[in-house]
Parts: sequence; structure tokens; C-alpha cells
Amino acid sequence: MNENYTIGQLAEAASVNVETIRYYERRGLIAQPPKPTEGYRTYSRATLARILFIKRAQELGFTLEEIANLLELGESPCREVQGMAAQKLASVRAKLADLRRLEIVLDDLLNQCAVNLDQTHCPIIESLQPDDNNAP
Repeated sequence: MNENYTIGQLAEAASVNVETIRYYERRGLIAQPPKPTEGYRTYSRATLARILFIKRAQELGFTLEEIANLLELGESPCREVQGMAAQKLASVRAKLADLRRLEIVLDDLLNQCAVNLDQTHCPIIESLQPDDNNAP
């Protein structure tokens, strides 16, 4: 069965917007098929698979630039792809550490508010004010 898609059909099959497909074309992530003399451009099943790959990679936190690099690697040895994945994992772990620190700070501020007897000031607001010593 010859599966070709118009841009609207491709967008629906990939659960993306038509503008997303056009954006991917502009970014060079997918190729724009040639326009026939009559009718509409049609996209192949391979293009659908590529869009689904892009969306899955985005779900895993890869940026479009990183995805373009992954697509360029294509048939490269696994160690090159592994290197990119290792960098992404390090970035995710750093973000998680930052979020854990933020969680601790916010929890502490909420606890300070809970025991605050002086309703004329709020510990959260005070923590956001610049120090007089560090003011320009």
C-alpha cells in the first residue's frame, strides 16, 4: 500500500499542527517534498516516522538543535549517540539538583510563614528583597 500524506493528513497522523511541519521543514529537520505540476505535495511514511521520532525526543527533553544532531548521527556508532545522551542526562541531573534546592528553600519559607506571629511582614517577601549591603 502506497502511503502518501498531504500536509494536513501528515499533521493529523503525527498529532501535530500543520505549522509545526512547516517549521520542521524550515529548520531542516524534515525535507519538503517537491510540488507536483498538479495537486498537492505528498509526504512519505518515512517523513511521518521522522516527525514521530522528533516528538518522542522532545518528550525526553532534547531540544530541536540536539534532535538535529541526533538525526545527523543517524547510522553513526552508538558511542557518539551515547555521548549526547550522557550530556543530556548530566543536564537533567543538574536541573533536578537545582529543583531539590528550590524545594528546600520554599519549604523553609512556608514553615517560616506558618509560625510567623508578626502579620506586618512576610518572610517570603523579605527573602525576595535585596540586602541593603548588596544594593547598588
